Amino acid sequence: FMGPALDAHKLNFIEEEEQIPERIEVHVVRSKVKDKLECLASLLMSLGQESSVIFVGFRESVDRTAKYLTQQGFAVSAFHGGMDQPNRERALFRFTSGACNIMVCTDLASRGLDIPEINNVIQYHLPLDEQAYVHRNGRTARWDAQGKAFILLGPEEYLPEFVAQDLPTYEPSKQKQHTLAECQPKWESLYIGRGKKDKLSKGDIAGFMLKIGGLERDEVGRIEVRDHCAYVSIRRSRVKEVMLRIKGQKIKGMKTIIEPTR
Repeated sequence: FMGPALDAHKLNFIEEEEQIPERIEVHVVRSKVKDKLECLASLLMSLGQESSVIFVGFRESVDRTAKYLTQQGFAVSAFHGGMDQPNRERALFRFTSGACNIMVCTDLASRGLDIPEINNVIQYHLPLDEQAYVHRNGRTARWDAQGKAFILLGPEEYLPEFVAQDLPTYEPSKQKQHTLAECQPKWESLYIGRGKKDKLSKGDIAGFMLKIGGLERDEVGRIEVRDHCAYVSIRRSRVKEVMLRIKGQKIKGMKTIIEPTR
């Protein structure tokens, strides 16, 4: 007797969860040519420093898209299941710490990653089904925040039936086009070749950056310490100066590699 009632309750809950919240503005962006990379770059130029996650369908597409955008001068991380764990961790830290404001990824990043404050979701390749569409869009507008989602369509592509067909069109060329300098994030991330196993703490890293690196407190951002390495984000405008100041210096009495992450 209770089984059907429980199933109905679960079904209602799933349907509520799968709705696209009203706080997410969904737009269609139309590319005049089949290869949508130039259209994507124009869209990003209109978004400026805002953080954006770009979903593509294949690992090879992640690499191709990230390479193109990097060559155009954007700060980009690539994220997909073909990368080894250290490189995925490094890419994810760069994005979550604000050292890059664009992450190109497969649907691997649509679930399980708690990344706050994502302004935009860009669907470069169409999702395979409604569930993928919902999970992708769910990366933005977390909690009570506002967010935007963009669906890029080539000249021969159409909206899937599970997507609202009356979506407004967003034309990047009619928006303010920021300069590349205006699109750059305020932070840069550094890799440190020591971690928890070496008794290195967040406090040690912060103190090193303040005392040896010559930074102010508001110029040191997120710090993450793993077993064998650590990451710290610092103001992008101070990176060259800091790297000169800390060159050859020991952190907590230990020699180690400290370098910008890429």
